[in-house]
Amino acid sequence: MSYSEICPQPVRRAIMKQGWYDLAYIHYRYSVEEVASILPPGLEVDVCDGSAWVGLIPFSMRGIGVPGLPAIPYLGSFPEINVRTYVRRNGIPGVWFCSLDINRLLPVLVARTTYTLPYCFGKASNKRVGDELHTSVVRRWPRGSASTKIQLKILEPIIEPSPLEIFLSARWGLYTTTRSGNLRYAPISHPKWKLQRAEIISLDDSLIQAAGFAAPRAQINGEPHVMFSSGVPVRVGLPKRV
Repeated sequence: MSYSEICPQPVRRAIMKQGWYDLAYIHYRYSVEEVASILPPGLEVDVCDGSAWVGLIPFSMRGIGVPGLPAIPYLGSFPEINVRTYVRRNGIPGVWFCSLDINRLLPVLVARTTYTLPYCFGKASNKRVGDELHTSVVRRWPRGSASTKIQLKILEPIIEPSPLEIFLSARWGLYTTTRSGNLRYAPISHPKWKLQRAEIISLDDSLIQAAGFAAPRAQINGEPHVMFSSGVPVRVGLPKRV
């Protein structure tokens, strides 16, 4: 599998532009049955290397806006840490977000109302310091107490990503549900990720448990798979009912 084999056509009529920068991928193996238990009807678990995967993804969102217009000041840039997994519907792969934590209340309310995405509000930070990435979240609303504190070491570039590394990073759309329970799919496009290896210096997380999963344990979930990317600009297409 290569990027060229799975990369779709670019989103030509984007409704939103944004950038995802200083991004880390921290992924754990889970059983297909456990991941399937949190999905809505109509979605199936996307599997790689015999497992479902749950990701803890910190990054810095920058420059949200409408294509052709300046980015929204202040409210359009913030740290985000999401918990996500990977799904398919009718053979089309995508991301299913379990939670998305940021430190801007208005975007939380807008995203929950218009896209029914499970955004959460609280203290959040994501900063690159030399060859390290420092991330923290303390959730305040709406899902009770949950937090994460992550410190990563950024390592060498990944010249030829493995099939698993492509599976975890090359995602070209997201699924959501409407308030009435109908599924929607929004396409995205961006340049190829420039991936780097990374390792965990320290990690103390309860966001994954708050999303409905058992806390990852090495004897069950294995060691986490960790990568870093300096980031990409992104175009988001109009969500459509599927």
